[in-house]
Amino acid sequence: MDTNTIGIIILLSSFVILVLLRFPIALTLVASSLLTVIYMKIPLPVIGQQMIQGMNSFSLLAIPFFILTGQIMSEGGLATRIVNFASLLVGRIRGGLAMVNSVAALFFGNISGSAVADVSSVGSVMIPMMKKKGYEADYAVGVTIASAIQGVVVPPSHNLVLYSLAAGGVSIASLFMAGVVPGFIMLISLMITSYIIARKRGYGKADPVPKSQIGGILLHGLLSLSPAIIILGGIMSGWFTATESGALACLYSFILAFVIYREAPISSIWKILTRTMRTVSMVFFLIAASASFGWILAYLQIPAMVTDLFLSISDNPLIILLIINILLLLLGAPMDMAPMILIMTPILLPVVTSFGMDPVHFGIVLILNAGIGLLTPPVGTVLFVGCAIGKVSIQQGTKAMMPFFYALLVVLLIITYIPEVVMWLPNLLVK
Repeated sequence: MDTNTIGIIILLSSFVILVLLRFPIALTLVASSLLTVIYMKIPLPVIGQQMIQGMNSFSLLAIPFFILTGQIMSEGGLATRIVNFASLLVGRIRGGLAMVNSVAALFFGNISGSAVADVSSVGSVMIPMMKKKGYEADYAVGVTIASAIQGVVVPPSHNLVLYSLAAGGVSIASLFMAGVVPGFIMLISLMITSYIIARKRGYGKADPVPKSQIGGILLHGLLSLSPAIIILGGIMSGWFTATESGALACLYSFILAFVIYREAPISSIWKILTRTMRTVSMVFFLIAASASFGWILAYLQIPAMVTDLFLSISDNPLIILLIINILLLLLGAPMDMAPMILIMTPILLPVVTSFGMDPVHFGIVLILNAGIGLLTPPVGTVLFVGCAIGKVSIQQGTKAMMPFFYALLVVLLIITYIPEVVMWLPNLLVK
C-alpha cells in the first residue's frame, strides 16, 4: 500500500476507535490529525496553522452573540410569555396544549437557535403544564423534544453559521431564509400529528384566555420575539452583518429581561455569561479541531474518493440523496450536531454539488438530519434533557416521541426532493 492509503487508514481507524472509547470529539479530531501527519512526515506546525486559520473568520463572532441572546431570554422568563402567546394562537384547538408546545418551541427556537435550550426553557414550562391538565407525562415529553428540533433549522440558528463556515462561506442570509419554510412545514406536521393523537386519546382544548389579558399577551409575545426580528431584519436589509445583528439582539434581550421584566436578578448575569462562555469555548475548539481534520481529508483526497464511490453506486441523484439521508440519520445517533456538521460537510458537499444540488439546499437537509439525530440514543441530547425534565425513562420518552419522529422524516423527504420548498424564499429575497 502507498503512503496515502496508509494515511487514510490511520486517520479513519484512529477516529473510529477514539469515538468508540468515548473520547471528546474535539480531542479525537486533533489526535487523529496528529497521528496521521506524524506518519506522513508532514511538519507538525501545519496542524496548528490550520486550527488558527479555521478560527480566523469574522462570521464566527455571531455565534457567541446568538448563544448569549438565547441564554438571556431563557433566564429572563421570556419562555413563559412566548408560551402564553402561542396559547392565544392555537390553544383552543383539540389537543391545544400540545400544539401550543410546538408553536412556542418554534418561536423560542427562532431566538435561541438551539434545540437543547428550546427543550430546557419551553419544556420546563410546558411539560408540567401538560401533566397538570391530564396529558400523560411521556406524551408531554415526546411532543416537547420533537418540537425542539425546529430550533436547529429556523433562523437565526448558529448551526447554520457553522455550516456556512464548513461549506467555505455559503451566504448566511440565504441559509437563514432557506430555513423559514421548512421550519413552518415541520410545525404543521407536528400539529397534525398532535391533533390525530389528541382525538385518539380524547384530549381537550386549552383553557380560554380572558379577553382582558389578550392585549398584554400580544404585546409581551411580540416583545419577546423581537430579538429574532432584529437579527433577521438587520441581515436581510443589509444594515448589519450577522455579527452586528447578534450584538444588537443581545443588548435588546438584556434590556428586556433585566430592565423591563426584572424576573431574574442582575446577579444571574454572571451565571449566564459563564454558561455562554463554556458553550462557546467548546464550539470554537471543535471548529479549530475540525479545520485541521478537514485539511487532512482534503490532502488525502478523501472527499473526491467519496464522490467517486457514491457515483459508482448510482448516477441517479434521487438514489444518492436517499443513501446520504440514511447515512446521516445513522451517524446522527452516536454523533452530536456540531461535529457532524463540521466533519460531514466537506465530505458530502462535493458529492451533491457534482449533480447540481445547491449548497444552501444541502445545508438545510444536513442540519435537519443532524437535528433528528438529537432525538435518538445513544447521544440523543434533546431526548435525555426532555426525559429528565418530565421525569420519565428514556424508553418511555422514545416510544412517545416516535409518531413525531416519523412526521419529521416525512418533512426531511419533502425538503430533500422538492428543492423549491427550501430555495424559494432565498431566491426571492437574497440577491
